[in-house]
Amino acid sequence: MAAARCDAIRAEVVELTQLGVSDLDPLLNEEISVWKNRFDWDFRASADLLRRFLQIRSLFGYALRFGPEVIGYSYYVCEGRKGLIGDFYVRNGHQSAANEVTLLGATVQGLMLTHGVQRIESQLMLLQNKSAKLPFDQNLARHDRFFMDVECGVIPGLAPRASSYSPTFSRWAERFHEDVAHLVTAAYRGHVDSEINDQYRSIPGARHFLTNIIRYPGCGNFSSAASTLAVDQKSGRVTGACLASMVSATSGHITQLCVLPALRGSGLGYQLLRQSLKHLAELGCKTMSLTVTSTNVDAIRLYKAVGFRSQNTFPALVWEGF
Repeated sequence: MAAARCDAIRAEVVELTQLGVSDLDPLLNEEISVWKNRFDWDFRASADLLRRFLQIRSLFGYALRFGPEVIGYSYYVCEGRKGLIGDFYVRNGHQSAANEVTLLGATVQGLMLTHGVQRIESQLMLLQNKSAKLPFDQNLARHDRFFMDVECGVIPGLAPRASSYSPTFSRWAERFHEDVAHLVTAAYRGHVDSEINDQYRSIPGARHFLTNIIRYPGCGNFSSAASTLAVDQKSGRVTGACLASMVSATSGHITQLCVLPALRGSGLGYQLLRQSLKHLAELGCKTMSLTVTSTNVDAIRLYKAVGFRSQNTFPALVWEGF
C-alpha cells in the first residue's frame, strides 16, 4: 500500500500531444498482450492507428508519467456535442485506484472544458478499480456491462427453431446500410443502451455508428461474411441484424444484435445469432464474444441459452449536465 500511495503522489499528468511514439510504445505493447490474454483480442491494429496519430500530434488526451516512464494513457475524440473516451489503460504494477481516478479525472475534465461538448461517453473495459469513486460523479450515470464468450464447440448443437416469422436471411451488403440504420433506431427506442450510446437515438447517429464499426478496428475487423440480416419477404426491408467482426485470427465478436420491436419473442434473435456464430466458426474462430448491459435481461437470457458465459464486468459511463 505504501508503494501505491507513493506512486500516486509522484505520477504526473501530461497531454498526449507532448509525447512521441517511443514514449508510449512500452505501454502499448503491454496493452496488446493484455487484450490478447484476457479477451483473445488482437489489439495491434488499434495500437498502430494510435501510433500514427501520435506521430502527427493528433492524438488528444492525457497520460500518466512516473519519472521517465509513461504508466497510463487515455485518449478521446469529439463528435459535435459529444466527447468519446476511446481507450483507457494503466500499466501493471501501477493500477492503483488513485492512478486510475487521476487519469480518468484529467480526461473527463479536459472534455468538459472543450468548447461545445455537452456529453461524454466511455466504456472502460480495462478499468481495474471498478468500485472506486469516479470523478465528477454528480454528473455521472453508470451502467455495468458484461463481456461474455462461448467456445465454437457449442455451434453444432444450436439447432434451427420453429418461428412464427420466416424472413429471408442474407449476408451483409452495403446496400442494406440505410435499412439497418433505421432498424437500429427503432430497436433501441427507449432501450437502456440508447442511454449509453446516443447514436442509437437517431437515424443519422445510427448511420455514423454503422460506419464506425464497418470501417475502423475499434470492434475488430468487420466481417460481411459473418454478419447476418433478416429481410422481410413481402416488403424487402431489413427486420433484424446480427453484425460480427474478427478480433483475432481465431476469435470473433458480435458487435450488434437487434430486431424490430414487433418481432421480439418470435425467435428471430436466436436465428440471427445462430447463423452469425456458425459463419464465424467457418472463418476459423475458436471463440466468440460479445458485450451486453447487465440490466438487459432478455438478451442475457438468450446468450446464456446459446452457451455464452460472463467473463468480465466493466462500466459504461456517461457524464452530462456539466
